[in-house]
Amino acid sequence: MGICRKTLSVLFVFAAVSAAAAQSRERPGETADPFSLRTGSYFSASAAPSGAKPVERQSERSQIANELKEAHDLIKQVYISGGKLMSAEIIQPAIDGMLSALDPHSSFYDAKQWSELLDEHRSGYTGIGASIANFQKNGTIDTYILSTFSLSPADRAQLRYGDRIVAVNGENMSGRPSNYVRDKIRGTAGTSVRITIERSATGKVEVITVRRGRVSQPSIPDSYILRQGIGYIEMSDGFHYTTAREFEEALNSLKRQGMKALIIDLRGNGGGIVDQAVKIVEKFVPKGTVILTQRGRTGLDNREWRSNNVAPETMPVVVLVDRESASASEIVAGAFQDTDRAMIVGEKTFGKGLVQSVIELPGGNGLTLTTARYLTPSGRSIQREYAGVDSYDYFNNRAATTAAAKPYFEARTVTNRKVIGGDGIRPDEEVRSRELSPDQAGLLDALFFFARDIGAGRLEGFESHRVVGMISKKRLNRTDAVVTPEMVAKFIEMYAKPDGPQTRERLTKQADFIKRRLRLNLATAAFGQTTAAQVLIEDDPQVAKAVELLPRAAQLARASSSARAEQR
Repeated sequence: MGICRKTLSVLFVFAAVSAAAAQSRERPGETADPFSLRTGSYFSASAAPSGAKPVERQSERSQIANELKEAHDLIKQVYISGGKLMSAEIIQPAIDGMLSALDPHSSFYDAKQWSELLDEHRSGYTGIGASIANFQKNGTIDTYILSTFSLSPADRAQLRYGDRIVAVNGENMSGRPSNYVRDKIRGTAGTSVRITIERSATGKVEVITVRRGRVSQPSIPDSYILRQGIGYIEMSDGFHYTTAREFEEALNSLKRQGMKALIIDLRGNGGGIVDQAVKIVEKFVPKGTVILTQRGRTGLDNREWRSNNVAPETMPVVVLVDRESASASEIVAGAFQDTDRAMIVGEKTFGKGLVQSVIELPGGNGLTLTTARYLTPSGRSIQREYAGVDSYDYFNNRAATTAAAKPYFEARTVTNRKVIGGDGIRPDEEVRSRELSPDQAGLLDALFFFARDIGAGRLEGFESHRVVGMISKKRLNRTDAVVTPEMVAKFIEMYAKPDGPQTRERLTKQADFIKRRLRLNLATAAFGQTTAAQVLIEDDPQVAKAVELLPRAAQLARASSSARAEQR
């Protein structure tokens, strides 16, 4: 699965343009001019070419603004439906087009998208606090509740695993994708939303009114002792303003539980705030160590981050990455790899090393504009080539690296290991993720509904496995959400068909997969998605390799320390 454009256009550096943006806001009683609103702050943030005169810059700005306004007025006057068009319907695509001509990560956000982006980096959002997903039964796709956040509006409304969302504010949601349903449920804090629910436990349909609120969404969903002496920290939800503090708290908690080695999981982490990424690495490398370098158009855009830690952690570390680890995740992985402080395990990362300045525009809009490039401590670029690459191929990582990345192509780590730049971060040990076979993917809907029936106490012979309500649990035990051989046999009996892809023989071959996924679903119903994910971690080939490589990670860290001492 590729990474969405929104996730990758991440909040790296706030450009100092808010004052200019504020000055260009419309005054009370005046009609906003869409061109003045956007050109006012957009161009005030731009650096002028070296040697350009102020008068020439002003003339260029005026010319661009006039040409845009002329095109806008012509469309409104001549186009067949021009009189009905809102200015924003014309201007936003024009800005999108300009930005897309620059690079894949410079993006325009309307007020709603901008608010969501800022919310995301404040480790939360405004809504009801429920995780939802689509499942298909008898040819009909519906949206179901998977879990709720503790003390959230959804939790207080007693929404539970398997509840079907029938309608939102009277609008039928049957057949709608879950992101459409999500957007209908979300809204301004303090407002209410009417949700028609079919209760999984009783089958009754009822209308509930839920008051939207601020829902906390930590950037570190989970951390626990994986096995004796080995800590695991999941970092799948991006780098937010609170990430470094959350990491510190998780690290200290694990150390109190006897952690002697650590696995940091950056798989699926699309990036975020660079300072937070730097602080994560700084916990493990000594004072003076280069963590990250930034190179931009002018001297003002150039910067270097070094560690100030006089007492870094010495435990062995392995970092997990995959094709969806991007930007700030790659900064962390690249710094750990170049300093030989950790082993990197998994799959080659996405390859996003461009710096976006975040610019607030009048009217609540905003944009991210690429202003620099990040380099790892050894001087290699993270960024993949994008010139001449189709957007779909780029974001789905289907484009090969070209010679354009060669200036940063090869470098050496502290212990003189060769590393490659210009195409993401290549792991020290490549381990493919476990992917679902077509047979397994075809079972996911059936497994959900089977677990839903068990959780609701509707499946004869399995009433004792009924889930009364979701409870908080930090660490799954072997006795939690147990799947018996009888459950697996019952599933095969119910869903096997003599003809078609799911014969009894083929389902029997998938017995281990059925058992694992049933446990995942039952654990989700009982303890929520975050805790239930531990079911998959216990049987994850990349995690298993990370555990295996911890002794090598310890040797590498010692070699790095010795090499630094020799260089002093």
